[in-house]
Amino acid sequence: MNQPSTTASPHTTVANPHSTTASPPSTTVQRQGTGSGVAGQPCDPAGGVTRTLLAYGVLAGPSYVLVSLAQALTRDGFDLTRHAWSLLANGGLGWIQIGNLVMTGLMTCALALGLRRGLAPGTGAVWAPRLLGAYGISLVAAGAFRADPALGFPIGTPQTGTAVTWHGTLHFLAGGIGFACLVAACLVLGRRFPAEGRRGWAAFSRSTGVLFLAGFLAMAAGGGAVWSNLAFTGAVVLSWAWVSAVAAHLYRRATPASAA
Repeated sequence: MNQPSTTASPHTTVANPHSTTASPPSTTVQRQGTGSGVAGQPCDPAGGVTRTLLAYGVLAGPSYVLVSLAQALTRDGFDLTRHAWSLLANGGLGWIQIGNLVMTGLMTCALALGLRRGLAPGTGAVWAPRLLGAYGISLVAAGAFRADPALGFPIGTPQTGTAVTWHGTLHFLAGGIGFACLVAACLVLGRRFPAEGRRGWAAFSRSTGVLFLAGFLAMAAGGGAVWSNLAFTGAVVLSWAWVSAVAAHLYRRATPASAA
């Protein structure tokens, strides 16, 4: 008769495991709520935004160069040895180069924001982003105010004596200001990198700034000569290679080791 009373006690002990096993699921939910791809590691939303902005800078150079070259090789009447890429904004397909300039300018502005967030305090931390941002704005302005037809492009344009319009003047002014800012950004970062022990990057930055300035001056003084136009085209390709390389370098530095 006493046995039923002893079998009732397991019911009281079964209730305790429910209270002890309820806590682990709650900790698991908290870890999942961090949004991290690695269990137990908190995510860094600010770092993710910085890397995204820098990634636009990686893409800016290749996209501008490839779109410009594709047009230069396929547009009737365009001669790579005589015509600057800005002339591609004219003609029935000019909207392609206009869009190319605007989109590249916006990506360069995004890079400037990423640079502002990603650079530690020190030489160039303030002015390098500002100068690259000004260069990006100048590209947008160069797309909004297209260059005047010249040197026989588009087909039907006189080889010499073409009129200078207000939008052509603004295009040249925007380009001049933007190119000066790009050269200055190269030199500013060329001063910063040695402080980080990156002398190779310093030499790359300084030489890019000097060669781009020389190419621009050659184009301005050459009057459409083959040598001056090719020198400027080479300087443009070099400058975009530098922009993308610097953006990729900073992107790798901003990427956590666990995500690399």
